[in-house]
Amino acid sequence: MAEPVAVEDPADPRLADYTSLTDVELRRRREPAEGLFIAEGEKVIRRALAAGYPMRSMLLSAKWLGPMRDVVDAATAPVYEVTPALAEQVTGYHVHRGALASMARTPLRSVDALLAGLGPGPRRVAVFEDTVDHANLGAGFRSAAALGVDAVLLSPRCADPFYRRAVKVSMGAVFSVPWTRLDDWPQDLALLRAHGFTVAALCLADDAVPLDVLAASHPDRLALMLGTEGDGLTPAALRAADTRVTIPMAAGVDSLNVAAASAVAFYATRA
Repeated sequence: MAEPVAVEDPADPRLADYTSLTDVELRRRREPAEGLFIAEGEKVIRRALAAGYPMRSMLLSAKWLGPMRDVVDAATAPVYEVTPALAEQVTGYHVHRGALASMARTPLRSVDALLAGLGPGPRRVAVFEDTVDHANLGAGFRSAAALGVDAVLLSPRCADPFYRRAVKVSMGAVFSVPWTRLDDWPQDLALLRAHGFTVAALCLADDAVPLDVLAASHPDRLALMLGTEGDGLTPAALRAADTRVTIPMAAGVDSLNVAAASAVAFYATRA
């Protein structure tokens, strides 16, 4: 059981995990290297803990001690009580949700291990190539969780799903949907075929079949591949796909944001 410790100095080294949270480049480099991520807000902290991620520490203001009492009582990591003003000094922004937790990352599974763990039978996997916007990636994970996608695979240059903004937008879905990275891109897409998946690329190609046609064929094991914001899938990824699929749209609109496109595709292909 952790007893909250009041901290009054923004330079206190015990708060080092929470410094400069608004410096995107710094945090993108630092968090994976140090094996941590930041969970923001009561719901997200609870979901991270429920998913089995170990807590390194927690930072919260006095008014959140009540709502988070059970978490504080169960914590084996230090809990720091700070004023809202000090929290803003440390993090660089107003922490309006009142609570932050520094969580320890766990090792990612290999692609082969993740796919094998899904088991036999009908399965759907989402594959994101070079999605660098944290909000879009977080929204993609949230849609995957809501619409029954079994796992998410990311190309090497995709954003970090555990970056604070992605976690927040996903509402903690990044903790409930199994995911890992494809190290050798796009060659590792062959691992999907080895596990019986058809790889369908969402794109605007002239030879792409409408999404509803793909959905009507009821593929047993389907991997839906979506590209980066703006440019979409790379030529190499398109060549590696088994089929090309497009979302039919009204005149004057040629594409959707990757987060919106993923939600449409996940909904259309659900069982």
